Amino acid sequence: ENLRKFFDQNQVFGLLNLFTGGALSNFSIVLLGLGPYITATIILQLLTMIFPALEKLYKEEGEAGRQKFNQYSRLLTIPLAAFEGYGMLTVFSRQGIISGLSLPVMISAILTITAGAVFLMWIGEIISEQGMGNGISLLIFAGIVAGMPINIFQTFVTFDTSKIPAYVAFAALSVVIIAGVVLITEARRNIPVSYAKRVRGMKMYGGTSTYLPLSVNPAGVIPIIFALSILLFPGMIASYFGTYAGLVGVVATNIGLFFNNVWINGVLYFFLVILFTYFYTAVTFDPKTIAENLQKMGGFIPGVRPGKSTSDFMKHILNRVLFTGAIFLGLIAILPSIVAGVTGVTGFTFLVGGTSLLIVVSVVLDTARQINSQLQMREYETF
Repeated sequence: ENLRKFFDQNQVFGLLNLFTGGALSNFSIVLLGLGPYITATIILQLLTMIFPALEKLYKEEGEAGRQKFNQYSRLLTIPLAAFEGYGMLTVFSRQGIISGLSLPVMISAILTITAGAVFLMWIGEIISEQGMGNGISLLIFAGIVAGMPINIFQTFVTFDTSKIPAYVAFAALSVVIIAGVVLITEARRNIPVSYAKRVRGMKMYGGTSTYLPLSVNPAGVIPIIFALSILLFPGMIASYFGTYAGLVGVVATNIGLFFNNVWINGVLYFFLVILFTYFYTAVTFDPKTIAENLQKMGGFIPGVRPGKSTSDFMKHILNRVLFTGAIFLGLIAILPSIVAGVTGVTGFTFLVGGTSLLIVVSVVLDTARQINSQLQMREYETF
């Protein structure tokens, strides 16, 4: 009963419980989910903007550099998982949800929770290595889908016949939003690219035209996950210090109330998603490198000089395309609050929940695309 009330009253932990597939409310050994690993990844990617050596490792040293960077992320995950596990256990203990946490029990529980977080991280990386999609996104997807039966059951239990028009409007809006998510996720801005003709011996090469596709949503679902991790962190810290007496407790309680406010939470979430969309794209997509590679291969964009002019042109196009994608991601993130306010229906929130919806649709599309690529490669290998 105490646990149910805690999740009902605390939006931060309720949202965290959703993304762990109920593992948090069930006190599973993986109750932290992938939170520590995601936080470690965010910290290291932010550090690439501060330390040139780390940026060089990530961007210029190829696959070996990426593997070393990922190894740093794994190592940082361990202390973060231990810290978050300790904080979670302390919060639950002070809220009266669990009791009898002696020092040996606390240490044992922290080690178990840390091992659970590392295990999930390992499973995610195994999935990614096998080419079946992004392992981290797939595990979060599985956690969301695992909560579907409970959400649907609760909807039927709380069904109100007087709200049938609102249910119909909600369902229709859900279909429109799903179509919009698919459309934006698959949308591309094609930049024309031509290749100069080259003569080698008696043969002529090049002279062809193709295009460079720029996705409207190049960062995919990553900004949503990053923004959520950052947004949950202050609330977790506030919950930990909220039971302290004196000034510390007062400040922590006020911070907790601030982040639990629906409107403040929505505005912060919206802008964090936009920020991480630009940040993640800047880290993973470098117009200068692409322009240099095009020039080396004899490619050019018609009407644009090779080199710096091509790089500047691509930055201009990318910023325009990215603005649309970032605004879309931000709106989808705060969609549950908007829809619930318009229709007055809260039971079906999962079906059109912005974060959940975008992750589910994006992961399904990305996984289907990668499976299709694997099948095509196997077909080529048979010839």
